[in-house]
Amino acid sequence: MSEIESLKSQLEVLQSKALDAFSQAASLNDLQQLRVHYLGKKGELTEVLKGVGKLPPEERPVIGQFVNRTKQALAEALDLAEAELAVKAKSERIEAERIDVTLPGRSSPRGALHPVQKGLDEMTEIFSQMGFQVAEGPEVEDEFHNFDALNIPPEHPARAMHDTFFIKNAGDQPLLLRTHTSPVQIRAMKRFLEEGHEPPLAVVAPGRVYRCDYDVTHSPMFHQVEVFKVDRNVSMAHLKGVLKHFLSTYFGKEVSIRLRPHYFPFTEPSAEVDIGCVFCSGKGCRICKNSGWIEVLGSGMIHPHVLKSVGIDSDEYSGFAFGLGVERLVMLKQGIPDLRLFFENDVRFLRRMGAM
Repeated sequence: MSEIESLKSQLEVLQSKALDAFSQAASLNDLQQLRVHYLGKKGELTEVLKGVGKLPPEERPVIGQFVNRTKQALAEALDLAEAELAVKAKSERIEAERIDVTLPGRSSPRGALHPVQKGLDEMTEIFSQMGFQVAEGPEVEDEFHNFDALNIPPEHPARAMHDTFFIKNAGDQPLLLRTHTSPVQIRAMKRFLEEGHEPPLAVVAPGRVYRCDYDVTHSPMFHQVEVFKVDRNVSMAHLKGVLKHFLSTYFGKEVSIRLRPHYFPFTEPSAEVDIGCVFCSGKGCRICKNSGWIEVLGSGMIHPHVLKSVGIDSDEYSGFAFGLGVERLVMLKQGIPDLRLFFENDVRFLRRMGAM
């Protein structure tokens, strides 16, 4: 066999082996290794072509054409195999990443209002349904609205540093974090009169208040709801009726109440309000200290000095007012033993209360 025939035979065998190997490659990486093996600088085709130099010059063009056809066949086979493997790899990746949309999704806990906020909203809604208008006021107050206009004398303990958060102020009027929502009563009545209205006026004022206190039943920041009404011939009977309706509605059952004489600078007469224990129905238990009653809020008839401070004639008009602690009522309704649970963000507590 001549030298040129031997080279052609070697090229045919190499092409057949290469095409068969290309078609059986399992991955793009395997195909790349085959490319190097057959067509690389040190590949099988290069080894075969080393024999071309031994041919006479007149025979080299003939074998050159055969070599080009072999290279072209291998290149086309490589491109075809590469395209098929790319399609296969893409299909496998899509299949691996496939999401079965017919399966139910992973459920995530839905957020909800904090139990204190839910209680605040519920209480405000009850009073709104009774005809009280919702009003708000600033949490940073001056002494006039927080103390003076509410008939709280200069020597009253509430004005002391150990009970009130005072804020340094360059002006003449010291500022403080309001200690109750009663300043909204003053602002609401003043605004009502400045707009040219005359009583009747009924307002509910929910909001945050601040005092220097922290234990099982007290927090330096807590929530109050101030409720008041001013009109002709308003009496303690009206006050008791509103309280009775509100407390029974909030606790979802008929609640007995009693008013005990007390002292508040901004009301006269004043009364502490007790409800029949919601845990033992008045029979006596650990929560009510076996008395059958639980104190829930302070109330009374608006002091004439408070009405005069905003320009309302106390001889013609009278009014009642009371303020309730939101956290205290929520604790009673939900059976929560420690006020601090509201502010510690314990996930277990919040889940139990439906807040997350």
